[in-house]
Parts: sequence; C-alpha cells; structure tokens
Amino acid sequence: MLATPPAPWSDAWCSAWCDALPGMALLLDASGAAHHANPALAEFAGQPGTAMLGHGWQAIVGPPSRGALLTALQEGADFAMPVELRGPEARSGWYDGAGRWLPGQARCLLLLRDVGASALAEATAQAGLFRLLANNVPVLIAYYRALDYRCQFANRQYAETFGFDEHTIVGRTVAEVIGDPAARLIQPEIEAVQGHGKPVTYERVLSMPDGGSRWIEVHLVPHIDEQHETVGAFVLISDITKHRLAERAVRESEERLAKFMQASAEGIVFHRDGIITDANPPLCRLLDYALDELLGQRALDFIAPDEVPKVAAVMTSGQELTYETAVLDRHGERVPVEFIVRTMLRNGERMRMTIVRDIRDRHAAQARIHHLAHHDALTGLPNRASFMDRLADAMTAARTSGTPLAVLFIDLDHFKRVNDSLGHLVGDALLRTVTERIRASLRSTDLVARFGGDEFMALLPRLAAPPRHRADAEEVARKLLVAIEAPVQAEGRPISVTPSVGIALYPGDGQSADDLIQHADSAMYQAKARGRANYQFFDPYRVDTAYAALVIEGELAQALERGEFELHFQPLARAADGAITGAEALIRWNHPQRGLLLPDAFIPVAEQQRLMLPIGQWVLREAAACAMRWHAQGLGIATVAVNLSSVQFQSIGFVDAVAQVLPRDGIGEGLIELELTERMLMDDLPEVKWRLDRLKALGLRISIDDFGTGYSSLAHLKELPIDKLKIDRSFVKDLPHDHDSCAITRAVIQLGKSLGLAVLAEGVETDTQRAYLAAQGCDEVQGLLISGPLSGAGFEAFLARRHPTRATAA
Repeated sequence: MLATPPAPWSDAWCSAWCDALPGMALLLDASGAAHHANPALAEFAGQPGTAMLGHGWQAIVGPPSRGALLTALQEGADFAMPVELRGPEARSGWYDGAGRWLPGQARCLLLLRDVGASALAEATAQAGLFRLLANNVPVLIAYYRALDYRCQFANRQYAETFGFDEHTIVGRTVAEVIGDPAARLIQPEIEAVQGHGKPVTYERVLSMPDGGSRWIEVHLVPHIDEQHETVGAFVLISDITKHRLAERAVRESEERLAKFMQASAEGIVFHRDGIITDANPPLCRLLDYALDELLGQRALDFIAPDEVPKVAAVMTSGQELTYETAVLDRHGERVPVEFIVRTMLRNGERMRMTIVRDIRDRHAAQARIHHLAHHDALTGLPNRASFMDRLADAMTAARTSGTPLAVLFIDLDHFKRVNDSLGHLVGDALLRTVTERIRASLRSTDLVARFGGDEFMALLPRLAAPPRHRADAEEVARKLLVAIEAPVQAEGRPISVTPSVGIALYPGDGQSADDLIQHADSAMYQAKARGRANYQFFDPYRVDTAYAALVIEGELAQALERGEFELHFQPLARAADGAITGAEALIRWNHPQRGLLLPDAFIPVAEQQRLMLPIGQWVLREAAACAMRWHAQGLGIATVAVNLSSVQFQSIGFVDAVAQVLPRDGIGEGLIELELTERMLMDDLPEVKWRLDRLKALGLRISIDDFGTGYSSLAHLKELPIDKLKIDRSFVKDLPHDHDSCAITRAVIQLGKSLGLAVLAEGVETDTQRAYLAAQGCDEVQGLLISGPLSGAGFEAFLARRHPTRATAA
C-alpha cells in the first residue's frame, strides 16, 4: 500500500520541499525560531539539522547578519540581504540570503546561496571601503528604516556619540539611540521626510555624556525606492558648535560695541568707503548734528578744509593709527580732535571705526603749560628764558635791517623793605602795579619781561638811527622813572618805590644776548651807586672797575682767614691843651700784592657783598682788646672810637653780635665809642632808639660822625642816647677865616652844649684852627695837627713821646 503524500504547504510538505532544494535552506517563523534545516545547511554547519532548530541556527550567523535577519522576520515581508555564515573555516563567509514567506503559512523560507569567492571579495572590499570612508569623514552618518525607525547602519562617530558601537547600534530605534525627549523633538522633521519625500535640515543642541553640549546641524535625506515610496532615511550630522560660538561671540561683541558706543564719553563714527554708517551720541553733540543728519554723509565733509588731504590719505591707505586733526561743527567752528582709527568687521561688513576725542581741553592745558613755562605766574610777563629767545630774534632782525635796539634792566630800589614790613601780598600787588605802569610806558612793539624778584627787563627794538637811538632809549627810561615812582595805595596808605635803570645798546654794547643783559645789569648797578632812582648807560670803563671790585670781593673773603687786616689809630686830643684823650680805630688791609690799602679801596665792596659784617666784628674785637690793654697799662686812653657801617647797624642781631666780641665780664664804661652817621639814625626812630639803648647798656658810648652833612632832626637828637657830635672836616678846613664855616661850627658846638653832648672837630691841621675851636667851647680835636693814623706800635710810641711819665709807669 502506497504512503499518503503530505498535504501542500503543510510542515511536512515544506520540510520535504526544503530538503529537495539544491542549496542551503532554513524554515523560520516570525519570532526567528527555526522549524527545519535542510541537509545542505547541516552539512555546511557540520552538525545535525536538528541542532539548528529553534534558535540553534543563530550560532552559525554573524551578529550583524543575525540582527538584520531577526528584524526582517519581524517585518513579515520578503527580503534579500547578504548574510555572514560561520561554519568550518574553509566555508565561512558571506552568502546571498533571500527570504520568502510561504503562502498561507507563518513560515519564511530562507535560501542561502554562495555568491562565489570573487563576488564575496568584491562585496567585502566595497563594504570595507565604505566603512573606512564613513568612519573618517567629519560627519556622523546613519541609516534608518522607514518601517520602524530602526537603525540599519551607523559609522563609528555616530554610534560612539550616542554611546554605542557600529554593531550594537544596528536594529535600535531612533528613540533608543537619541532618547525619547529628543525623538519627540524631531518627530515633526521625520514625518516631513516621510510625508513629502524631500530632504529636511534642522539644528538642535546635543547634550553630551560629560555634561557639555554641542550644536549640531542634522540633514535627513529620504531613501526612495522604484515605487517612489520612502523606505528609509540617511542621517548626516555636522558639529557646528564652533560656528555657533563664533556667531555668539560676534553677536556679543556687537552688543558690547553698541553699549560702548552709547556709554562712551568720546565720539565714535563708523564709515564704509568714506560714507558714515553710524555714530554715537557724543559725536552728535560734538558736531551739533542729529544722527539722521550724519548718516549717509561723506565723512570728509566734516573735516576742516586744511586737514582734508591728511585725513583722506589715511582713509585711502587703510592705516590704523592715532593722529591729531580738526573737525567743523554745525556752525563752522573748528574743533581740534584726536582720531584713533581702526578697521573692523561689523555686521559682517568691513568698515572703518574712528574714535573722535575732543582735545580742546588738552590744547588749552598745553597752551597753559607753555605759557607758564615762558611767563611769570605773578605778572603774566614773559620770563627770562622767553625774553632771551625774543632778544636773540630781535638782534638777528636788527643785524639784518641795520637798526639799533636797546635793553633796559629795571631794578626796584629797596623793594625788600616793602615785603619785610607790609608782607608779600602787598609786595605782589605792588609788582603787578609796576608791571602795568611799565607796559603803559612802552611802545606796542616793545617787550617787557620779569627776570625774578624785583627785576624787570625791557627790549626796545627798531630805534632811530645813531646817534638818535640813544635819545630814544633815554626818553623811555625817563618815562619809566616817573611812572614807577608814583605812590601806590597799600593798606590805606601810600607807598612808593623807585627804579634804577641800566641801558645797553646794540650793536655797540655787545654782540650776543648774554652780553647785552650783562652790560645792562652793570649799568643798573652804576645807577644804584649814584644814589638810585636814576638811569645809566653802559660804560666799559665802569665794567673794568666792577671787575676790579669782583676781584677784591674774592680776596676779601680770604683776607680775614689769612690775618691780612690790621688797625691803625688816629689820636684824639683835648682842644684846650692838646692832651691825648683817645683814638679812632681805622682799618687797613695788608694786601699781599698791592701793599697797605686804605678803607676806600675795599670797604664799598665789602658793604655791597655783605662782607662788612664779619669785618666789622673783627674791628670791634680788636679795638676792644687794644682799649682794655691800654687802659690796664694806664696810658690815659679814655676812649677808642670805631666806625659802624649802615650794613652792620641795620643787620638783624647786631647788638647781640657786638656783645659777643666784648669780654664776658664787660668792658670799662666809655672805653669803646661807636660812630654812626646821621643817615643811619633817620629811619625807624623807635628801632634805632631801642638799639642804641641796648648798646649803651653794654657800656658803650655813641657819637654822630660827620655831623652837619646829613639831615638829622633836632627831635632825633633829643630822643636818642647820643654822647658826642663830630663836626665834619668840610666845616673845619676854612676856619677861622670863612664866615659860613665859623657860623656852622659855632652852631654845632652850641647845639652840643645845650643838649649836654661832647663836641669833637675832625680835620684840624693848624694850631689856629685848634685855638679857634677851643675858644668856641669845642671839647676835642682830631687831625694832622695832632697826628695822622698810626699802627698799634706806632700809636703806643706816640703816647710814650707825648706822655713819658705814663709810658714809664706802664
């Protein structure tokens, strides 16, 4: 009996049909379970067919192929794909796989066909090349099936970005790969690709596993089959983080620039090709234009015309630099500015930015500094440096034109007294007044400068031709004398100062500015020497005299140290009988080259240079020592007289200085007599009286020398503690024959007697003169009749001859 054949498409029929196929075949269901493996497949695997039933077949399929097969089975549609089989080493490799679902059965017949070594090698090579390319392009690449959004392929960068590798990512859904929140975010983009079959591009922020984030640009490219159905989509992802960060930096830079423009106190303008595109409020205020009035205008239209070529050259060259120029405001006013020019990108465009700094204050400060450097702060006059520059220029012009000029050195007489007595504020006010008076006395072409303190310098250019130029300078000097000495009200009372003016002429008095200044200075000192309040022209002879005085000054400073001074003594005698009563100490200088010099040769220089103070101290000390020695010897010398200079008497601390040179235990009453001139007693009576009282308290006598030649008042004589009057030799020389001299002499003697003062006559040379003076009541005489000045030893010898008894006793 014949066996009954199996029903078509039953499991048995399918198994038999599968076994009859010439190639390897496997019968699978949708879950991936195998229901039959034909002998050809069992032979490939080297194991019974039953070993591959269920899920046993997966052991001979490579992981990527296994996942792809399981996915295809779940889809329930026919498919074709390369399948990697792993059997005995010689037969392992890639096979063509074709899956066909059997009619009316939940079974899929998988046919595996060997593609051949060459085809397999080619496919393997192509797959390797594609994988190599995909893994080395700077783009994340993946492919997802449209049916279930499962990944079919991903390059290494894509897989690693989302925490997978190239194998484990295959078969995973979009949500499994990028996460549910991101999947929901891009779902509209996916639906747009599926619905319209067109590429879609979008951007999003990708959160990284390290906590950071990256900006990515995603391109979804649809895969459309022959039936124009979208069966999948390629995913191409580019990292655009650096571009977005750069854009953000540019945007933030633009925002900062905009804020800076609005907040800056300096003007800022942007222009492209010379046309203004933007400006900030400070620039609008500087130019007095609204912003809409500036936009679109040529930048050069706001530049001062004389500055346009320079600014245009900078614009053309494209230089980035800082320089000064000038702009014009709405009213055409010139405004000095500083440009700081830079080239920059703004809103993606290359343009020029210029910071416009208003430098009017800077220029004003520079002008002020320049003015202060060249002018006197108190009077506003040019200072010495400025005057010297102007003088040099004037001399050059005079040399070219052949016209003379004059320099006037103006010094205010006794100005220090004003400062010392009334204070520097009054002194400053007086200097400003003098300045205005000097200016008013000069021509508009003349120049006046303050050299410092109370010294002024005037420049008179373009004088008349010689010899008239001298008269022109003299006329200006006279005007200055009159103008300056006019009283000025200070603290409610009038004060006045007089000027001493020295004049030097060009070209006769010097060929350089320094020479002219020096010679005008010398002439000014000559004016002071002639009583002040006058003017003097430069005289070369006087320069020689001044040089000699300068030499003496230097030698005087060393004379004390070298012990070159000595005292000579001229005897004083009673008028009645000629008895010696005292002596006048007179200084002499034993000059190492010039021999014995009289006071007239060096005392004026000493007084001018304040060397008189130490010299006067030495004279007092030596005179006191001699007086005490002679007194101790009993030589009958009642008094040694010492002349005081005005410099000594008016110096601060003079009385204390006198006390220092006297012996600590004092000096005999009246042994030292100080001789002062009438002029020294005229100023500041209370101060003079105070000083004289203190000197008297030290045991000193006071006498007035050369009485009758000054202008002392009787009130002064009555108030001051005077002991003696000395009649000047000018009234004695013509006695007793000259009526006027007799009258004056008698009057002085009578005045002295009425005030209780002793009277001495100087310059007595004849016995007739002595007898006349004695008859009128004169107490003492001094002169050649008695003796000329004698050295210390000579004086003592003189005393021995006149009074041998006293000398023997001594």
